[in-house]
Amino acid sequence: MSSVPYDEELVRIYREELPRLRAAVARRTGSLDLADDLVQDAWVEALDHWPREGVPANPGGWLMTTASRKAVDRARRERAGADKLRLVATLDGPGAWDDRGDEDLLALVFACCDPRLPRDSQVALTLRAVGGLTTAEIAAGFLTPEPTMAQRLSRAKKLLRDSGTIGTLPEPDELGGRLSAVLSVIYLVYNEGYLSSSARVPQRTELRREALELSRLVDRLMPSEPEAAALHALVELHEARAGARFDGWGRLVVLADQDRSRWDTGRIATATELLDRALARRRPGPFQAHAAIAALHATAPTVEATDWPQIGVLYDQLLAWDDAPVLRLNRAIATWHVHGPERALAEVEELAEALATYRLWHATRAALLRDLGRAEEARAADQRALELATNTAERELLRERVTR
Repeated sequence: MSSVPYDEELVRIYREELPRLRAAVARRTGSLDLADDLVQDAWVEALDHWPREGVPANPGGWLMTTASRKAVDRARRERAGADKLRLVATLDGPGAWDDRGDEDLLALVFACCDPRLPRDSQVALTLRAVGGLTTAEIAAGFLTPEPTMAQRLSRAKKLLRDSGTIGTLPEPDELGGRLSAVLSVIYLVYNEGYLSSSARVPQRTELRREALELSRLVDRLMPSEPEAAALHALVELHEARAGARFDGWGRLVVLADQDRSRWDTGRIATATELLDRALARRRPGPFQAHAAIAALHATAPTVEATDWPQIGVLYDQLLAWDDAPVLRLNRAIATWHVHGPERALAEVEELAEALATYRLWHATRAALLRDLGRAEEARAADQRALELATNTAERELLRERVTR
């Protein structure tokens, strides 16, 4: 039994073991829905046994064994005749429930990024299958009604079940075709961990941890792909600053106010080496530009000393690949530091229609208005950002600005 308090130990096990268990069960059953059911059944049994017997030394193995037994029980109940016997033999055979850990998890991510699925469905399915987010949480992140998201997830799961690709990595010549989607989805999972869309918790460290490990695995699987190395570098750079993003009270600390002495310089050095390896291949891509921007922030001694002109150039490169309004908003921040708030505000105002429901558009506009001495307009913009925000720490920060 661990010396960690029992409730904390349960939370850790749930967050660390269940994604890999779900992936392993999905590999054997070929169904994400069935995997969800079996994993939850195993967890319920754990909550029944462990308070009396103690948490086992290998909780993941205990859960795997329990899930396999429940799968066999279900097969015996629901199948008949020869079909039943064949299925039971498959589920209960030697090595059937071996734990391939990270390989299963990575295979599940590639399956969720099936090119026949729309990008939103790929992301939503990965958040559900790998991150363990509820349908309600995913719907909130997408600003989508929960019933609509439930239907989207159901269609995506059916496609994967019918394709028979769950639990199997694509052939080497097919990996490249899914790489962009896989990298984007891993990064979005990381972002959900970095600043959660849930109203319950400000961040989800287990999602950050899973996304970081997945970025390492993809980089290792495809070492000649500069974008894979760049995503790995980008996530490492964000992780290097993670310890300074919240104060002792759990309040969000914006980049300009972070104590840079708390940043992990060793991690920053490792990440910049990864980025250099990616750039040396001279095959530019968006994640290399994103990582370069993060590296400029991470290596600058202060906000004022940051190479904002170069960040502006990098955002221009990103916009050449994807003319997304959020990227334009980020570039406006570089404009602010290079050319002043008036010019930056003009760029932000051009995005009013596209980003009317995006909290950070209103928060950025508020910051620029404050810098221009337009305090009442700034307060109104912060109030609108507060209305749109769901993250608890972000809401607290915005509430302070509104009531200041």
